[in-house]
Parts: sequence; structure tokens; C-alpha cells
Amino acid sequence: GVMPTIPKAWLSNVEMRRIICHWTAGGYAPSENDLHHYHILIDGSGSLHRGTHTIADNSSTADGDYAAHTLGTNTRSIGVSVCCMAGAQESPFKSGSFPMRKIQWDAMVDVVAQLCKAYSIPVTPTTVLGHGEVQKNIGNPQNGKWDPMKLSFAASLTKAQVGKKLRDEVQTALDNL
Repeated sequence: GVMPTIPKAWLSNVEMRRIICHWTAGGYAPSENDLHHYHILIDGSGSLHRGTHTIADNSSTADGDYAAHTLGTNTRSIGVSVCCMAGAQESPFKSGSFPMRKIQWDAMVDVVAQLCKAYSIPVTPTTVLGHGEVQKNIGNPQNGKWDPMKLSFAASLTKAQVGKKLRDEVQTALDNL
């Protein structure tokens, strides 16, 4: 289907260096708390919601007024989250009552590609990644976070395969923008 376009008004004119993907661990609609922690959220139908904080709020985090999406990794980082996975369990993997839908993954990939283009961010394992890759790829501890590195619709994929899938699909989408 046609993927959602990020409204121009949501794209602050600042330097950003990284995009980190998440899931909310909630239902298919963003809560007030979710809106406070991420810049762009993708609901169960693949529609976009703007978070409370602007992207510019994360150009510096010294003032404490920013979207706190990734421990120790918020400065110049854009947080994109899929609304899903309430009650999910990592091992053995269970998606909980709101499994991630493929339309949400596809919308996330497209949103990340649009952000890469808008902010001239290259697609690498340290600049486009899932929350569950931050500790391994960047070295900042994340208290066992594993979002969005297991896919309800492709449960056989390992976290490493999901990370590669994310970057491969974002690069393809970016090449087509």
C-alpha cells in the first residue's frame, strides 16, 4: 500500500545523527506516555502520530526537555516507535495481545528512510538501529531492551537478522525516495 509521508512541519531544521526504532509495549494506539517518549509513532493501522517533543528537542538533552527514548543515547537521536507488543515475552518468544503487524513494520521502514533523507543520515549499524541493538552496536547499556528485534510476522528471524532486515529495507526505500 501507499506509505504515510511525514508532514514537513514535524521535521525540525537541526542536525540529527541517528534513528532508533522501538515498540511501545502497549496497544495499537499511542498513550500519553508513549507520545512523550518518541518523536513519531505508528499505530496499528500504519498511521503516523507526532510525539509531544519535537525532533529539535533532542538536538541537545542538557535542558532535560527531550524525548527520552533510549538510555544515554538521546542526543541527536530520533525515536520512532511502533504501537504494539503489550505483554510480549522475549524467551520463549510471545507477541502478547497486540502483535506487531507487517503494515506497522513497513510504515516504520518508510518513515526511517524519509528521516535518513531529511537529515542526511547514512544507513549503518550505529546510525539506523533497533533499541535492542544499541548496547551491542553503540556500547550504551540498555537494561535488557530487545525492541523491535523480534517480529511477530517473521518469528524465526534472529535479532541480528531483524537488524539486517531493517537496514536493508530502509536502504532500499531510501534509494527509491
